[in-house]
Amino acid sequence: MVCQACGAPVERDVRFCSLCGAQVIAVPVAPQQYAPFPVYAPVPRVRRHLQTLGTLWCAFAAWRVVEGLLGLFFVRLFAFRRWHGDWPPMHHLGGAWFAAPWMHLLPFLVAATALSTLFAALVGWSLLTRRTWGRVLAIVAAVLTLFRVPFGTALGIYTLWVLAPTISGLEYDAMTEPG
Repeated sequence: MVCQACGAPVERDVRFCSLCGAQVIAVPVAPQQYAPFPVYAPVPRVRRHLQTLGTLWCAFAAWRVVEGLLGLFFVRLFAFRRWHGDWPPMHHLGGAWFAAPWMHLLPFLVAATALSTLFAALVGWSLLTRRTWGRVLAIVAAVLTLFRVPFGTALGIYTLWVLAPTISGLEYDAMTEPG
């Protein structure tokens, strides 16, 4: 043991230090205890997954472009074979040639595909640049994308798992940049 006043070594059963005369208080020393395994602070969910999530939304936007081009190719192929090469597909009705009824939907389908592609790209960009409105936009997009089996469903579930909990909202707000 050591004297708490002067630091001189003292015997175990001595009540006063022989050098300075101070009362020696015996301090019990507890054996050092170790945890059975190292305890690490968990990395928050949003911080771990936000970069991946933004990249997946951008990849989903690229997939929508490919999907739209393939769809247009097959519509063109179907129309070419069905109406013997006429473009736009025409059919004869009552002495006049008319465009096939479903061809009027084609501009709508192209516009819907383009808008959904831009929407997915905007979600990816907002998550990658950590915009304050990006979390809400991603949650809305995830809910809308759940019905696009299989890739949209998987991406929607993953997005909701990362961003929907309240604690994720607080964490995302701490990481965002205004704008």
